[in-house]
Amino acid sequence: MIQRYTNPEMGNLWSLQHEFEEILEVEMAACDAMAELGEIPAEAAKNIRAKANFNLERVHEIEKVTNHDIIAFLTNVAEYVGDDSKYIHKGLTSSDVKDTALGIMMKKSADIILDDLRKFHEVLKRRAAEFKHTPCIGRTHGIHAEPMTFGLKLCLWMAEVERDIERVEHAQKIVAVGKLSGAVGTYSNIDPRIEEIVCKKLGLTPVRLATQVIQRDRHAEYMTTLAIVASSFEKFATEVRNLQRTDIREAEEYFSPGQKGSSAMPHKRNPITCERVAGMARLVRGNAIAAMEDITLWHERDISHSSVERVILPDSTINVDYCIKKFTNIIDKLLVYPDAMMANMNKTGGLIYSQRIMLAVVSKGVLREDAYKWVQRNAMKRWLEGEDFRTNVEKDPDITKYLTKEEIDECFDYKYFLRNVDMIFERFGL
Repeated sequence: MIQRYTNPEMGNLWSLQHEFEEILEVEMAACDAMAELGEIPAEAAKNIRAKANFNLERVHEIEKVTNHDIIAFLTNVAEYVGDDSKYIHKGLTSSDVKDTALGIMMKKSADIILDDLRKFHEVLKRRAAEFKHTPCIGRTHGIHAEPMTFGLKLCLWMAEVERDIERVEHAQKIVAVGKLSGAVGTYSNIDPRIEEIVCKKLGLTPVRLATQVIQRDRHAEYMTTLAIVASSFEKFATEVRNLQRTDIREAEEYFSPGQKGSSAMPHKRNPITCERVAGMARLVRGNAIAAMEDITLWHERDISHSSVERVILPDSTINVDYCIKKFTNIIDKLLVYPDAMMANMNKTGGLIYSQRIMLAVVSKGVLREDAYKWVQRNAMKRWLEGEDFRTNVEKDPDITKYLTKEEIDECFDYKYFLRNVDMIFERFGL
């Protein structure tokens, strides 16, 4: 995934090089805090800050002997720092620095995703305004229901994206935490003030209590939030895929010059990027299940969660970032066909106005059950026998007993259904 990723920002965030850079920053911040509290010489902290470094190849070389990544890392850092390295990692355990660094990385990944979502929201807003009054048929169960506008579809997505932004913002707060409290979280060999100072410097919130690790319900909340975001985009992509079907073709992905849709059929224009988004969302949902499995650990800690997180956190954040960027481009360039929308709206010969006829009859004092029966029998003649619905309504004695031809004509005007569109758009500042 990372190798093929078009925007490396998120991929680089989860590289092992960057993870160790964050861990090193946590270690140095802890030394700075200890010096501030007089626990280690200030000159030593300054020296550590100036000299501390690592080489990934050297860390791997040492790890072949230690079989422990953090010890290998600290050994390599000590080779750069010298004698003052004795103050590094003082009173800490591996998860203190790893989990705190992970909090930083998850926070940064959420920043990228939030930026993506806000940019997508702006594209939606622009295109929703563009198609504010473009009539199209609304479908329920895949069957023509009543007229709406294409802009309303996009406004609906805007509302969901706004909720997704709120979800990610909340989840970011949940995971943007750190802990430097020792082997089982009792601060047995470290002053609690160090945790407070370090977390404040790193832009994190100290957890109120940890074991050896920060509890994984936090990570699961972030992952399930990403799964919801991915599912939103699968929903949007599925709508575009349906609208691009040959028998509907009201909108479609942009098809660039020179693009090919099929190795066998030159006529094909396929919604391949939307299909990719839909497929990748399934991976994120699967990863969310793995994250929930990580919540349960033995006693104060085991490492059954560690190998899982090395896969699901990079995979899911890269995946979601990629999908949002790709789908933003789809909507930005989406080809929309208003004439096809109008043709499809008229495809059923007026059946979509059945509720208007029924309610008009009811308004004359007729029981709803009777009005429904009269309108439905004319609708069924259209579905099953191909007869013209409007013509049959106009000659139905039960209906014409209550409605004049002019009143029936009024019922077949799609604009009636769109009279509140401006009001709905005002809710979105459009």
